[in-house]
Amino acid sequence: MTTTTFPSRRSPVYSRRGIVATSQPLASAAGIEVLSKGGNAADAAVAAAAALNVTEPTSTGIGGDMFALYFDSQTKQVTALNGSGRASSALTLDRLKREGLLADSLPPFHPHTITIPGRARAGVT
Repeated sequence: MTTTTFPSRRSPVYSRRGIVATSQPLASAAGIEVLSKGGNAADAAVAAAAALNVTEPTSTGIGGDMFALYFDSQTKQVTALNGSGRASSALTLDRLKREGLLADSLPPFHPHTITIPGRARAGVT
């Protein structure tokens, strides 16, 4: 049996050829399986996120926010992904001005401040 010096109540999942860290061991195992079959870190992240939708649905979901930094070892470039709360495509600055809502900020409890659930696409920054 392998032991660690880091005291944790989480169930660790071990791998010799990659690391996947999630809050749920089955999701980590899904990511590690993708790595073991030749996938890259982005592939493993997608697998782990998909598994989290099932294993920990109260903490994550298809319509949830997503933030990531991805390092491409070939180009040596870091790409930032910001998939946080998309606004409705019908919500424009002109519409906010017409409705008298564009000042310093939107009212905190207003329908226009709600993001659209189920938006699986994230924007590249």
